[in-house]
Amino acid sequence: MQPITRRSFSAALVAGAALSMLPAASRAATVTKAKNVVLVHGAYADASCWLDVIPHLQAAGLNVMAVQNPLTSFADDVEATKRILALMDGPTVLVGHSYSGMLVTEAGVDPKVTALVYIAARAPDAGEDYTALAKQYPTPPASAGLVHNGGYAQLSEEAFVRDFAGDLPVARAKALYAVQGRISDTLFTAKTTVAAWRSKPSWYAVSKNDRTINPDLERFMAKRMNATTVELDASHVSLISQPRAVADLILAAAGQSEHI
Repeated sequence: MQPITRRSFSAALVAGAALSMLPAASRAATVTKAKNVVLVHGAYADASCWLDVIPHLQAAGLNVMAVQNPLTSFADDVEATKRILALMDGPTVLVGHSYSGMLVTEAGVDPKVTALVYIAARAPDAGEDYTALAKQYPTPPASAGLVHNGGYAQLSEEAFVRDFAGDLPVARAKALYAVQGRISDTLFTAKTTVAAWRSKPSWYAVSKNDRTINPDLERFMAKRMNATTVELDASHVSLISQPRAVADLILAAAGQSEHI
């Protein structure tokens, strides 16, 4: 596999101090070599969104499992993530996309987790109101496309195709729309109780063309956690449109030296 520096995206180490009393975790001089990767999907998706990333990780000899979140509550999703983590034997990289960045932040304190990877993901601090944080940035267009019914919400087809998966072929985006995970209306009101990125080395992939989470908010969160950061010319679903680039970042976090 090609190293990140040879991929068609810009990569830079984003350094910055944490904005609270406790220091953010900085990248260690030597990365712990992991044998496992746990992938966690976000809202409006399911575990199949990782299908194009998984083969690259398996080809590198990693044991890979993807969490299937119920999206019924934050607590339910955290438990789903913990159940998969419990199956892992040894050092594990925990990866979250979008909303599941909150799950990675909460569950990532597990001692077997050696690194965290955020893919265009939420990364709140412990007890932080993510909604209030996000309001400090222009509202992304996808927010206007939420459709609520019976205590659950989903993105309209137009919003999904244009604002969530805007760099995918329309036919693929429409297929993903059809199987999107419906979320509980209460899903986004929860707060994390811990912030694993304060004690674990972290990596972050910013989606420069994101219309679901503001890219500048992504950059802020990546900088705050002192994450090793790459910027991708991608929509919110870079894990589908640029799976090799996303896999390269995960491999770096797993201590695959040729990808650092």
